[in-house]
Amino acid sequence: MIGLVDCDNFFVSCERALKPSLNGKPVLVLSNNDGCVVSRSNEAKALGIPMGIPAFKIKELIVKEGIFVFSSHFELYEETSARVMNILKNNAPRMEVYSIDEAFLDLSGMSYLKEYGAHLVQTVMYDAKIPVSLGIAPTKTLAKIASHFAKKYKRYQHVCVIDTPEKRIKALQLTPIDDVWGIGRRLSVRLKAKGVRTAYDFIQLPRR
Repeated sequence: MIGLVDCDNFFVSCERALKPSLNGKPVLVLSNNDGCVVSRSNEAKALGIPMGIPAFKIKELIVKEGIFVFSSHFELYEETSARVMNILKNNAPRMEVYSIDEAFLDLSGMSYLKEYGAHLVQTVMYDAKIPVSLGIAPTKTLAKIASHFAKKYKRYQHVCVIDTPEKRIKALQLTPIDDVWGIGRRLSVRLKAKGVRTAYDFIQLPRR
């Protein structure tokens, strides 16, 4: 089995780790030169602020809703990422860093995956003050999907395990084709033209 650890709203979470008073409040982090939104708290997402929107376009909303806005602080993010990755390295048999806020874990042969995942999520939060979500599944692509569910649905408590054919089918049925890792914008348009709306629709196509 493979796990994917994904830091939740990473840049925002780094700012909150330094300033706990920001917890529960709408927060944005902007790109270089304060151009576009590159990270949003869940509270900011609930206000309908999309990723990548230029900051000047939501200036009035920022003032109206009392949104906290920060310039990117990449030295902080890199230091925090290194701390998180070190925690993962010390708590997993094998690890592959995928990006500044994501890492794959090789969990082959491990039992009690849900319990292990809950412990890992709690450890990262306690030691690094960064909330993470963990998806566990037989492949990297399915682990990506599982991590998305772990982050999106509160009932998973940040850990989603896809370990049966039934769970795999349900997950694929609930995953829009646009959200599948490796399927870009242009390809998803072509697939939708063929009636492929979900990941499950995709696997019903002829293998060729």
